[in-house]
Amino acid sequence: MWRRTKCILALLLLTSLWPRAAAAQQAPTPASAPAAYDVKRERTVLGTVVAYTQTPQAPPFGARAAPETSSGTVEVHLGDPNFLAANPFAIQPGDSLRIVGEAVAYGTGSQFVARIVQKGTRALMVRTVRGFPLSYAAPRSNLNSKPQGGAL
Repeated sequence: MWRRTKCILALLLLTSLWPRAAAAQQAPTPASAPAAYDVKRERTVLGTVVAYTQTPQAPPFGARAAPETSSGTVEVHLGDPNFLAANPFAIQPGDSLRIVGEAVAYGTGSQFVARIVQKGTRALMVRTVRGFPLSYAAPRSNLNSKPQGGAL
């Protein structure tokens, strides 16, 4: 009888702790979690570049442009500068840009991140529709080396 009582008490203790453990493992509420990139929230920025930096010294790292718009200057994160150069997509102060992107939570504030950058008739997608930056993979310099994995 004592063994049965111990089992029942242990079972009751476990079932009383179960909801607390489950609540602790739940994802944070949308109000407290940073918003992920969402194409539905995108907006378009039209402006003339007043500043362009390929390699800033402070995060978020990556190319940044600051176009002057009708409502002020907007700092835009463009992603990997090597990706821009490889496509070739050069940005200079004075260029007129059309940028499609979204302001996403970053640190204690937000950062406008570009998904598509257009200069004249040329447009370049710099992020996926989920907001992941596209990057450039340089070709290997040693052409005589054997391939690493994959099909031969």
